[in-house]
Amino acid sequence: MAEAFRTSVVVPELCNISSGIGLRAPHHQDIINTLPAVGWLEVHSENFFHFDTPHFQELMTLREHYPVTLHGVGLSLGSADGLDNTHIDKLKQLVERVEPAVISEHVSWSRINGVSVPDLLPVPLAIEALEVLARNIDHLQNRLGCSVLVENPSSYLAFKESDMDEATFLTALCNRTGCGLLLDINNIYVSAHNAGFDAEEYLQNIPPAFVGEIHLAGYQENRVDDVAEIYIDAHNQPVHPPVWELYEMALSIFGDKPTLIEWDNDLPPLQVLLEEAFKADDVRARRTRLRSNNAA
Repeated sequence: MAEAFRTSVVVPELCNISSGIGLRAPHHQDIINTLPAVGWLEVHSENFFHFDTPHFQELMTLREHYPVTLHGVGLSLGSADGLDNTHIDKLKQLVERVEPAVISEHVSWSRINGVSVPDLLPVPLAIEALEVLARNIDHLQNRLGCSVLVENPSSYLAFKESDMDEATFLTALCNRTGCGLLLDINNIYVSAHNAGFDAEEYLQNIPPAFVGEIHLAGYQENRVDDVAEIYIDAHNQPVHPPVWELYEMALSIFGDKPTLIEWDNDLPPLQVLLEEAFKADDVRARRTRLRSNNAA
């Protein structure tokens, strides 16, 4: 069944337009009032499962002006229990209402034996976990009738044993299911620091054709002891300089990709978020000029 969804994961509606921002409730009215020159908006799917709320009506108002993408955080794609069909049905109803440019979820799990946890937990990079994820993604895509993008996780600990590295794991997942990748550059940088792998090598091992979208966000540095620190994917700060550098490297490998700025905690004024998106546009334009000059 996966082959039915194997299409280009580059979404035409998001190509050749400005970078996007995550739409969060405190900014709804500001965006409605000012209609800033941002390319598109991303919302967390589960926040809009109820259609009789002011927030949903605000989303539909903004949908008249911007492409919208749905980014899920609650499906628990890595759960050995399988997926919650009630959750999928709610997502499908939302998809029918919003007509999103992209539907995405996380390569993670957050539910087992009917018990859910408020976190996106990593899956082991093992054949068995790959089979579980592939089965669940196939089920999701079949129920929705379309392909989805899946996001690489942020990691804070490494499993003692793995069958493959993460880039190989994600590539195999795309090959098996026909899904695409939402490549979070901040997550790669955070995980590379915490787990000690080479972020550039990671990027080089991802097939460009699978990358449909890119996320950028800010991380937080937490001191563990006198000599060690861990990076947390906190989404509460501007994008850090080394993540911008890794993003530019990613564009040199994958070509121009739709890009979104995520900021979920300690929200700044809307203008701060917009400036981050404009900075991403500047990086994209610079890389496009370099590619054109090199091709000439």
